[in-house]
Amino acid sequence: MTKRSWKKTKTGAPSAETGMAAANAAAAGADTQVRYSQLGFFERNRLSGGYLLRKIVTQKAVSIIRAILLFGMCFMILQPILNKISVSFMTEQDLYNPVVISIPEHFTTENYRLAAELMTYSKALTNSFIVSLTIALLQIAVCTLAGYGFARFQFPFKKFWFACVILVILIPPQTIASSLHLHFRFFDILGLFKLTTGKTVNLRGSALPYYLMSAGCMGLKNGLYIYMIRQFFRNIPVDLEEAAYVDGCGMLRTFIKIMLPQSKPILTSCFLFAFVWQWTDGFYSKMFLGNTKLVSTALSRIVDSLSAYIQRINGVKTTISIAYSNCILATGTLMIIMPLIILYLFAQKAFVESITSSGIKM
Repeated sequence: MTKRSWKKTKTGAPSAETGMAAANAAAAGADTQVRYSQLGFFERNRLSGGYLLRKIVTQKAVSIIRAILLFGMCFMILQPILNKISVSFMTEQDLYNPVVISIPEHFTTENYRLAAELMTYSKALTNSFIVSLTIALLQIAVCTLAGYGFARFQFPFKKFWFACVILVILIPPQTIASSLHLHFRFFDILGLFKLTTGKTVNLRGSALPYYLMSAGCMGLKNGLYIYMIRQFFRNIPVDLEEAAYVDGCGMLRTFIKIMLPQSKPILTSCFLFAFVWQWTDGFYSKMFLGNTKLVSTALSRIVDSLSAYIQRINGVKTTISIAYSNCILATGTLMIIMPLIILYLFAQKAFVESITSSGIKM
């Protein structure tokens, strides 16, 4: 045997011995782990120096504290609604009965019938649905275009215009109420109406001003929708659009075929926000839609309508008790929010998905 072959044999032998030692160590470790798992809890805790008990106690304490906090938060949110549900089924006698707290003694649905009559519920519900749906669709359409433009394109004064979007979010609409009133009371486009007809156009009392504001991204919470949609589009890889451009798609076709299907979660979320905020809005509805019967404006006048209703029945002016007027108000509130709860039940999956997938990327 040559010297070189002897060295190979000599260096190869320790490798086999090392592999056998590692296999024996692994087998011994597995056997020790099996025997450790067969020990009782207190024996394993003694071997760990008390670490096992401290770990389990800490986990249980954290779980209990988390459950208490979640229960408290849910109770704070649900307790007013549950209280309104209880009051809505009470008679006026139950409202002043100190024994009755949550469960009505004289169960009645008369409050719902009276609230529906005072609010002209069926007509107001139909009008609110049409206005909220059309306004929400219009706002999401224009805000999607604006948000996509801020996310993907470079244009002059881009940061300035985006700062204006942030100001739209921060500044409350009440600060420009007088300006909006004068603008649409004496509406004119570059002086053309006054030049041709000799006077301006009064658009107040119609829904047209609100649709014009929504089409110009100045509707209710439009700045927030632009910001959310912009952040969502910024999280989508640019490679998708570049691949579409290579395949021959134009800019508009890429937006419609590639980006819009990707943005369904955030569009669903913004649509829900737009629909709900328009459904419960009282500021713009009173300013521009005063002649249209809506559930939000009807609810704000339900107490006055109740006073007129009681006076018409009795023939004399009667003072309504605060408890009974609050009962009718709570009943009307439940009748307004019930369609929104049904809407959220059907759209909650897409809503939660949009919240989890729309990160903040500056």
